[in-house]
Amino acid sequence: MEAVVDELPVILGAFWLTVKLTVVSGVISLVWGIVLAAMRVSPLPVLRWAGTAYVNVLRNTPLTLIIVFCGLGLGTVMSVQFSRDDLSLNSFWLSIIGLSAYTSAFVCEVVRSGINTVPLGQAEAARAIGLTFLQTLRLVILPQAVRTVIAPLGSLLNALVKNTTVAAAIGVMEAALRMKNLFDAHGDAIIPIFLGFAAGFVVLTLPLNLLSGRLARRLAVVR
Repeated sequence: MEAVVDELPVILGAFWLTVKLTVVSGVISLVWGIVLAAMRVSPLPVLRWAGTAYVNVLRNTPLTLIIVFCGLGLGTVMSVQFSRDDLSLNSFWLSIIGLSAYTSAFVCEVVRSGINTVPLGQAEAARAIGLTFLQTLRLVILPQAVRTVIAPLGSLLNALVKNTTVAAAIGVMEAALRMKNLFDAHGDAIIPIFLGFAAGFVVLTLPLNLLSGRLARRLAVVR
């Protein structure tokens, strides 16, 4: 047990890497997911088709396959590199690509469901005063749509925290892979190690649930 305590700085570093994976992937997923939602409600058929195809393919592909493709397909076969010397940095950003590509498909559907809650008359009124589709989306529809889906977006972010464990498949030394290494090194303390890492994930996810629920109540759209 003392050996595990000595590993505490390394464990905290692994959880910090999990936090960085979550934050960076979450921001990219939110931006790209909103773009995809705009494509799916676009008046241009080609954009609607492209957005629909992307979402259907990514949502129905296991995350593990996407991460492995990013690590082997992009990183090894296509030689996508973010650093020539630091392999861990390459793995980090390749996993960001995979996590963002996957999560953004779900963000798109959540945002699109929020768009569908905005009364059609508001879009028609915006067009009547001369606003373009993008102006209507940016100024009228999206501000209301995002406020109505804060709670589901919070749930997606919560799921993203746990999905970062899949990055271990391409060697990212986040919390799950660090836990496995500790299992191998300290087999007599498996239960305390597991309980410690489980508590760490609770510490990360529980505040997100509370915060998203509070924001959803405060920013709810009253109609």
